[in-house]
Amino acid sequence: MYLPPDRQPLCNYTDPLTGDPWYCFKPKTLSCSARIDHSLRGYVQKVITKKEQRLFASGINVKVPIRPSGSDTISVLPSRPESKSVKRDAVNLNTSGYYYQGLWRPLSTVSMRKFNLAAITQRLTNKEVHMYGDSTVRQWFEFLRSGLPDLKEFRFDPQNSNKQGPFMVMDSKHNILVTYRCHGPPIRLTNVKVCEMRYIANELESPSGGPNTLVAISIWAHFSTFPVKMYIRRLQHIRKAVVRLLDRAPGTLVVIRSANPQSLHNMVSLYNGDWFTQQLDTVLRAMFKGLDILLVDAWQMTVAHGLPHDIHPPPAVFKNTVDLILSYVCP
Repeated sequence: MYLPPDRQPLCNYTDPLTGDPWYCFKPKTLSCSARIDHSLRGYVQKVITKKEQRLFASGINVKVPIRPSGSDTISVLPSRPESKSVKRDAVNLNTSGYYYQGLWRPLSTVSMRKFNLAAITQRLTNKEVHMYGDSTVRQWFEFLRSGLPDLKEFRFDPQNSNKQGPFMVMDSKHNILVTYRCHGPPIRLTNVKVCEMRYIANELESPSGGPNTLVAISIWAHFSTFPVKMYIRRLQHIRKAVVRLLDRAPGTLVVIRSANPQSLHNMVSLYNGDWFTQQLDTVLRAMFKGLDILLVDAWQMTVAHGLPHDIHPPPAVFKNTVDLILSYVCP
């Protein structure tokens, strides 16, 4: 890491849990002990020359549709008769599929169904749901918080209007608890309290686990602008924490959400595009392969749909990810 002469750090620090290197710089107006917030500074965006810009011209070299060389239709054949029972074994991470009449059909043992809000409440009765990660898993939390009528929100800090949490909602009538907390740095958020920046590996030590506990994790969107080795170290510690959780409570359902393509505009693809995200997604799948977890393949579910890509998938895609989890919770 190159540091200009006028920006030499006061101290170097290696996080003992993740092994990530961090640097402490002297604030312009405050002392280090007075630092209470973390904030996003920005990106260096002019990273190519004018000649290189022509290679990334939208509609000419980028975002050009690829026409099919043969037939552009597919034939869907009846599935082979199989046992209706679904075993809670380790799920094959190659969970590709297709859409039929708006419902995602995964090529796995999970039998997909649609759930209305009343059915979702029924499936989550007497259950705890803990979500950790970026805004793509917070999308699940916000869906439950705004959709289920009996969920009431409890704010730990009434003055906290940020999106990193921690958030908690509870339905005392049906005994449902849902929580969310953002993952630790690096995070591309502004004005985050330092005391609220927690690592997922640490947070996974808190739930007691069991058949009535669901843990959902999504961590990728904030790492695409960092070296992949940093992401690998972070996932290694999360994997170890997941293994410890499953060892002490084998019935716990752990859900890992994959990355997904996002909309690419201006020069974003050069420093935060799908090429970088796909590398992280490959690492994610390799890291959790072989564990008794459910992978929600948001990448395939986004690519297979005709709607434009978005870092937060539209309702037609997003609702299917929720239905996939619920179909697995209650086969």
